[in-house]
Amino acid sequence: MSSDENPFNKFLKRRRSRIFKNREALLHTYTPERLPHRDDQINELASILSVALDGSPPKNIMVYGITGSGKTVTVRYVLKKLEEMAAEIGAHVQSIYINCEVVDTSYRVLQTIANNFIKQWEERIPPTGLPTDEVYSKLQNILDEYGGVVVVALDEIDRLVKKSGDNILYMLTRINEYLNRAKLSIIGIANDLKFVDLLDVRVRSSLMHETIVFPPYNAKQLEDILKDRANIAFYEDVLEPAVIPFCAAASAKEHGDARRALDLLRTAGEIAERNNEPKVREGHVKLAIKRLEMDTVVEAIRTLPTHGKAVMYAMYRKSLRELKLGKRANDIEFTTGELYQEYSDVCDFLGIPPVTQRRFTDFVSYLDEIGLLNARIISRGRYGRTKIIKLASDLGYIEEALRNDPEFSAFFAKRQSQLYLTNYFED
Repeated sequence: MSSDENPFNKFLKRRRSRIFKNREALLHTYTPERLPHRDDQINELASILSVALDGSPPKNIMVYGITGSGKTVTVRYVLKKLEEMAAEIGAHVQSIYINCEVVDTSYRVLQTIANNFIKQWEERIPPTGLPTDEVYSKLQNILDEYGGVVVVALDEIDRLVKKSGDNILYMLTRINEYLNRAKLSIIGIANDLKFVDLLDVRVRSSLMHETIVFPPYNAKQLEDILKDRANIAFYEDVLEPAVIPFCAAASAKEHGDARRALDLLRTAGEIAERNNEPKVREGHVKLAIKRLEMDTVVEAIRTLPTHGKAVMYAMYRKSLRELKLGKRANDIEFTTGELYQEYSDVCDFLGIPPVTQRRFTDFVSYLDEIGLLNARIISRGRYGRTKIIKLASDLGYIEEALRNDPEFSAFFAKRQSQLYLTNYFED
């Protein structure tokens, strides 16, 4: 390519491959006009919220379900329809959606709600710097100035409470006592069915909520969802017939996760698009499964503390030696003692003291719990019991995660990887 040629020219050509008509339709944040297999939950939410159209505050609602069961998209859909109906009949209703993984403190939740009503930037509440009680008082004044009914959806509310405590719920559920012209109701969206049981008694008392549970999708339901989204997302005849059933079946194994199904379909389309191919095939879905698995594992390793990364690198280095000796990847396993010795060598190289063997065992148990390692106890007769440890994913994913890590990059500096993004683990 000549220096005066725009490097984006070739990507513009790829964009004309005519795979995607509207790729946003496959994102989690997209709210479609139809939600297959969620009529019961839609009607239940609408029934509770309908009193807002008469100017009365709805009861608070707690929405439960595993990841990918349609909680968020359904709540956002119903709130959108509520606002549409309110505008049609002249009712004074406003809804606010907050993702509590991003807005993750009581202060920021109050600030976010308040700033939805403040149009002038210079008057908006700053993200830090004021006492929380002062922001709460400002919110009361702002709501009363606005008037009407405000419905606030707090997504991932269980994570917020586990991180910052349940005071935010107490403040919001008691705010109506201080309002004259406005009323506020809450929709909490949570994965943990026992979330409310963990709340303080006074918070539970003031919450006074209705409960709606979202069951996981089955393969047929996921297929229907994907067909709906595919009609919006892809040009006609781009998907081969096996693609959607394959995405649905693969995601049904992951506890009926619709987000996973949408991610698979979108990623498969992106792989076909980048390869400048005219159709999305089953082979693209298989590649997408590997890519999404890699992304999940790599992110999990990158967020580990240093000693957790050291355990993973010790497993990587020891497994690599076994592969070079001709051992099959599925047969590679180590005792706790063997892996601890390798981990200690890694710590020596890093210049940090290794943790005790007991603490090391705790790290292994945690890595097993989050799916990076497989650990099991076996009996060796009169020699007692021991823990056997295996990798749960591709060695190349560990390298991808640690190759550019400031503490671990030196391990990879002297050689080109033989494993980089290569799957050594047989099906």
